[in-house]
Amino acid sequence: MLRSAWLSDRVKADVWLKVETVQPGASFKIRGALNALQLLHTERPDVTTVVTASAGNHGTAMAIAVQHFGLRLRVHLSVSAPAAKRNALLSYGAELVEAADYDAAETAACADAAQTGASYISPYNHPDVIAGAGTVALEMLDDEPSLTAIIAPLGGGGLLAGAALVARGHQSDVRVIGAEAESSPVFTAALATGEITTVKVEPTLADGLAGNLERASQTFNLVRDLVDAVALVTESSLETAMRCLIYRERLVSEGAGAAAVAALLQGGLDLGGGPVGVMLTGRNVDEAVLRRIL
Repeated sequence: MLRSAWLSDRVKADVWLKVETVQPGASFKIRGALNALQLLHTERPDVTTVVTASAGNHGTAMAIAVQHFGLRLRVHLSVSAPAAKRNALLSYGAELVEAADYDAAETAACADAAQTGASYISPYNHPDVIAGAGTVALEMLDDEPSLTAIIAPLGGGGLLAGAALVARGHQSDVRVIGAEAESSPVFTAALATGEITTVKVEPTLADGLAGNLERASQTFNLVRDLVDAVALVTESSLETAMRCLIYRERLVSEGAGAAAVAALLQGGLDLGGGPVGVMLTGRNVDEAVLRRIL
């Protein structure tokens, strides 16, 4: 946890950054991957192959984690996944299967597991992945028990759901806010209609947050029941957040990783009147994107 003097001055609150960008695989995803595989290895030692769909970071985390358990990994990935993420997956020895987009990759991964008998571990719709992701918020509240708000990026909802579960067990009231890319308003649409709804996903800097939900994803109910607010983040706000994190904090973040900062910069959030915790969740961004933004 790093205190941000820049953000604190900007929003007139005590702002703390939870820097998950320096985790193995350069994102928070290692938490859910290791937790899920540890439990799978304990409960089903006969499993030799696991399958997943990923925008990149979950797949990389899984590729690191399987090495601890001697498992093989097959990752279904969009053809548009950034080179930084694709190269990381290959460097850790993952087998890649390309699909037209993330939604197609998820469908193909589920079918792969059903046909081959491999275990499918969703990047968000899996209780052990959610629990692992929740440890981010657990550590934040251990370090700063007086936090009155936690802001987390929102894609499939695993991280936000885990954070909300932790916050609801905390001794004081903590607001939990999700930052969703305007180009992929999955939860905004679902919360408005009361059910998971397919939306049109546009290209976005926050590629790690883009894509529709599994039809019965448990994250929808958790977010609906436990999260205080979901803020839509514009592309220009994502750019500003990424740029300012480098200039002001000397921290590199990908678009999805900077979404919570972007939501804070946009304003209009009820932060509860006390210290605010903001998650920086990943830094796997292509050099060409960084050059353009800077």
